[in-house]
Amino acid sequence: MKILFVDEMNSLQSQVAEYFLNELYGDEYAAYSAGAKFDFIDCELISVMYQNGYDIRTARAKDFRSRQIPMSFDHIVFLEKATYDRIKDVIPYDAPTSMKDFGNRGDLKATDDLELYNAYTELINRIRDWVKETFADPGRFREEQ
Repeated sequence: MKILFVDEMNSLQSQVAEYFLNELYGDEYAAYSAGAKFDFIDCELISVMYQNGYDIRTARAKDFRSRQIPMSFDHIVFLEKATYDRIKDVIPYDAPTSMKDFGNRGDLKATDDLELYNAYTELINRIRDWVKETFADPGRFREEQ
């Protein structure tokens, strides 16, 4: 089953979800990620994931025009409500959609490096746990969507 994770610039939440779905359930799913706009992956995210044992250093941000993603999907999951509200009706793929809001980079509150590290780690763990639970049973996922 091909799953596309979407956030505004494919720089944060969608990269984490793609990584964990491929790592945990790569035999059942093919995970991809993209954004409505092109940007670079959040450098803090790359660093914090690496410090936690998750290596996304070779990942690249993609928008909907990228040749690195397929032209069709079985399901599209938006990971930012604002992006979902803005583009859900004009996304260039014909597939069922759902939304799980993990906020955006601006929601990470920190006044120093340790607080920022902890905020990223908490976000990474929330996405990892959601992926584990949501996608553990492909049959149930299809039924619930």
